[in-house]
Amino acid sequence: MTDIVILVVAADDGVMPQTVEAIHHAKAAGVSIVVAINKIDLPGVDLHRVYGQLSEQGLVPAEWGGDTEIVKTSATTGQGIDELIEYLDYIAELKDYKADSTIPAMGWVVEAKMTSTQGSVATLLVKEGVLSKGDVVLAGTSSGRVRTLFDDWGKKLKHATSSMAVGITGLDGVPQAGDKFFCIDDLNRAKSISEENKFLSRERSLAQRSQVTLENLFSQIEAGKLKDLNLIVKADVQGSIDMLPKFLTDLSAKEIQIKILHAAVGGVNEGDVVLAEASGAIIIGFNVVADEKVREMAEAKGVDFRFYNVIYKIADDLRDAMTGMLEPEQQEKTLGRLVVRNLFKVSSVGTIAGCFVTSGLVTKKARVRLIRSNIVLRDNCQIESLKHFKDDVREVKTGFECGVKIAGFDDIKVDDVFEAFEIVEVARTL
Repeated sequence: MTDIVILVVAADDGVMPQTVEAIHHAKAAGVSIVVAINKIDLPGVDLHRVYGQLSEQGLVPAEWGGDTEIVKTSATTGQGIDELIEYLDYIAELKDYKADSTIPAMGWVVEAKMTSTQGSVATLLVKEGVLSKGDVVLAGTSSGRVRTLFDDWGKKLKHATSSMAVGITGLDGVPQAGDKFFCIDDLNRAKSISEENKFLSRERSLAQRSQVTLENLFSQIEAGKLKDLNLIVKADVQGSIDMLPKFLTDLSAKEIQIKILHAAVGGVNEGDVVLAEASGAIIIGFNVVADEKVREMAEAKGVDFRFYNVIYKIADDLRDAMTGMLEPEQQEKTLGRLVVRNLFKVSSVGTIAGCFVTSGLVTKKARVRLIRSNIVLRDNCQIESLKHFKDDVREVKTGFECGVKIAGFDDIKVDDVFEAFEIVEVARTL
């Protein structure tokens, strides 16, 4: 949807992890980037520090001989805002961004929701044409006549021109964010097309997912569908982040090039999954995990993520996948997650963790990994004893409490998370 990205950086904070993530999203989209350094009016700000941080991310300021325009702004005083608008106008002229106001309106759905008072409400970004009240709109699998048209302040409008973001009501369903919308002269034709889109959408959901995975990587290379393998790398410490991207890109072959779209410290989050879906990337986690919500989101979007604790295993899997020799192997199957709520120190036994099973189950034979703040502190631990109250049990399911003693390890804290898993034989197919 975006032609130009304005990257806002606070002068006192500089480039933060979320700024780096935004830069990677903008670069993946291949659009022009303008940096607005805000809070320039604060005393003691160090612009050279911010310039240096931006340069490290590949955004070299024009003042330093680069091609990234930096505009110094203040939201409080209004300083630099006129200059920012002028530069946006300059880029639009340079790139020849134009819109035709004489054609039927078209654009994108930014977001949509169902309300109890207005029914379906969709936020549209108009790319070209003029959208008017009463127009027939087709948006993905939804269609209808525009009943009301309003701006971001809630003020009702009669018309919306190109580059305007407006809300509309009157659609017969809730379109998906990212769907294109079109104005059509016939309501019956719009409904017919929306029904056809629903049918095609169901067919796509039933068909094999097209998202890139290590399993289908070789077949996609052979079919000529894939020239670049995009990776998103998350790790537990900065040292791993500094080393992993270079290590992985060295695996590039003649048939396919490995590109690191984003590399950062911390667990896999929703932003990583969104970026992976949009760019067809595989997420590689090194000594980190993803929480349940992120796992469910990745599964729903068909995003492949792999977690490792040995760097050479990452290289082996990627190399095997790229050469079509991905052999059947042992893989781990997640059983459940437990949260430590209390600790009991027994002199003859050690530390027993009083846990609550939040999802799945834990068995006596399961292996567990200890997670603290989404960082894996200890992996492949053996359960020495598993109790429900005072009784030894074979398994404990969701919603129940249990006592867990980890063999040979007592450094456990309240709010730590245990992830229980088992190793299963899974045959890989291409």
